[in-house]
Amino acid sequence: MLNIRSITTYVILATVAVCAVAFIPAVAGADDSETKLIGVLTSEAPSQEKAITCKKLAIFGSKAAVPALAPLLADKDLASWARIALEAIPGPEADEALLKAAGTLKGNLLIGAINSMGVRRDEKAVDLLIGKLKDGDAEVASAAGEALGRIGGDSATDALKKFLPDAPSDVQSSVAYGCILCAERLHAEGKSAAAVKLYDAVRKEDLPKQRHIEAIRGAILARGSAGIPLLIEQLKSADKAMFGIGLHTARELPGGDVTDALVGELGKLKPDRRAFLILALADRGDLKALPAVLAAVKSGPVNVRLMAMGALEGFGSASCMPVLLDAALDPDAAVAKKAKSTMVRLPRGEVDADIVARLPKASSKTRAVLIYLAGLRRIESALPALMQCTSDTDAGCRTAAVSAIGTIGGKKHVTSLVKVLLKTSDAKERDGIAKALQTVSARAGSTCAGDLMPLAKNSEKGIRIIALRVLACAGGADALVAVKSALADKDEGVQDEAARTLSTWPDNWPEDAAVTAPLLALAETGKKTSHRILALRGYMQYVRGAKKLNEIQKLARLEEVLPLTKRREEKLLVISVLGEIRTGGALKMLATMAGDSAIAEEACSTIVNLLRNRKGVKNASKQQRRAVLETVVAKVKSARTKKTAQQLLKAIR
Repeated sequence: MLNIRSITTYVILATVAVCAVAFIPAVAGADDSETKLIGVLTSEAPSQEKAITCKKLAIFGSKAAVPALAPLLADKDLASWARIALEAIPGPEADEALLKAAGTLKGNLLIGAINSMGVRRDEKAVDLLIGKLKDGDAEVASAAGEALGRIGGDSATDALKKFLPDAPSDVQSSVAYGCILCAERLHAEGKSAAAVKLYDAVRKEDLPKQRHIEAIRGAILARGSAGIPLLIEQLKSADKAMFGIGLHTARELPGGDVTDALVGELGKLKPDRRAFLILALADRGDLKALPAVLAAVKSGPVNVRLMAMGALEGFGSASCMPVLLDAALDPDAAVAKKAKSTMVRLPRGEVDADIVARLPKASSKTRAVLIYLAGLRRIESALPALMQCTSDTDAGCRTAAVSAIGTIGGKKHVTSLVKVLLKTSDAKERDGIAKALQTVSARAGSTCAGDLMPLAKNSEKGIRIIALRVLACAGGADALVAVKSALADKDEGVQDEAARTLSTWPDNWPEDAAVTAPLLALAETGKKTSHRILALRGYMQYVRGAKKLNEIQKLARLEEVLPLTKRREEKLLVISVLGEIRTGGALKMLATMAGDSAIAEEACSTIVNLLRNRKGVKNASKQQRRAVLETVVAKVKSARTKKTAQQLLKAIR
């Protein structure tokens, strides 16, 4: 078992190794040999190069590299780099080099060597390290204490335990940490009784809180079930750190009796602490705690109820559903919302089956929640029951059912939704059904267009307008024909909607070339100005977005529609599309449009942008480019655009 500090040490070492690997491609070729690397260390190469070489030897080095690395342990600039390699090289040679160096080094260099001995867990270094526990340099003594802990074994453990009570105050914490490391290893080896004694020895001393926390955790875990009283003691502690280690250890200590004890303590804690213990119980995953968590959901402070509901996600059982369904109807909005979100996240399988089974017989309020869940959980097996709920006597259930069908329904549900729509006259419900139809139709595609025709042929204006919107989502030839026919509807409002639908068709179906003919016809012969404007915009939207049209074809379409553009806004749309067509024909058309004072500035600016584009303009001779730029200089008012045009002209000449 590793505590936080142990983990940190290993993370640092792993990071060093990863960095060394990552650095290799930048500093060495694949043909680098260990002999060459050793040669660098024994040469007069600069320190930076030797440091990089040490990194490589951490990957490629063997015992052959040790003689070259050992002298560097006394070099204040290279010692740490040499230790990186020595810590990684297998075999006793590296251990001997570190041990020998430790006999002569002092200060930080000695501390570094001691740390490396600990990393390598060299048992032959134990005697030397025991001697260093009483070194006059507190940092050296502290390093020795921690290194002995990493090495472990009977000798190291006994020495640390004996020295702990009398260790100087500035060394004692590190000695205690060494004891904790030894105790962890003892527990891992099954020597729990010895581990308990060592942990308890640390707990008795006047040490920094962190050491007590580490020792308490270890003492609880090493005791097993016998550690329950000590665990409960921490949960009762007024000290937040001790309470925190209690929660942490509550997640680690296994056993049903531990769960029972934690559940028994639950009602004795203050609400804020009770909430955290509930989370710890959930993390244990022991179903023995489920009744207590469910009880916490039913009543009590809101924060505890909310935390308990979140904890139920960890248990993931259909047995949670009755309590959560009741909570979903709670008058407290936060409780109700949390209950619903918890049920949405419960695992599939038996929970989905439970929801489907409850739907037909639930009360109206509960049924509305179940419908909501069926939709968000996308339970397709609930669709038959959901369709029945569209005729529910409760308006809330009907609305929820329609929304859920919109979320998960398919083509086979379109006809049923159409019938439901035709049966209701309530505006709000119609709107909900229309949205569901749009969603389902977009998912089903053109295959459902025939099922929507009863709406398009309905005698009521509002239904026919809904039909147009839904048909636009379905797409396809039949839907487009129905929209086109609606342009001649007897009702002006339906005509307006048909024009809007037709104009936005390219947004939904940019590759549907069939829309161009009715759009162009409407632009030419539309009875209303607004219809003609909408048609022009839709047509140009198609030209801009159609991937199957090449630049020449797009230009031809724009030339065809240009005479129909009367308003400045439509002409600007043409210019914006021309700005994406890099041909001589586009330049010619823009130059003509520059003669219109209402749009001259935009046309000139687009010409300049086309000609200064790095991609260039196709099929445009120097003469043509010169001519259009001269037009820009003559027509444009913008000083910036004129200056750019003049620079481009100069470049052509």
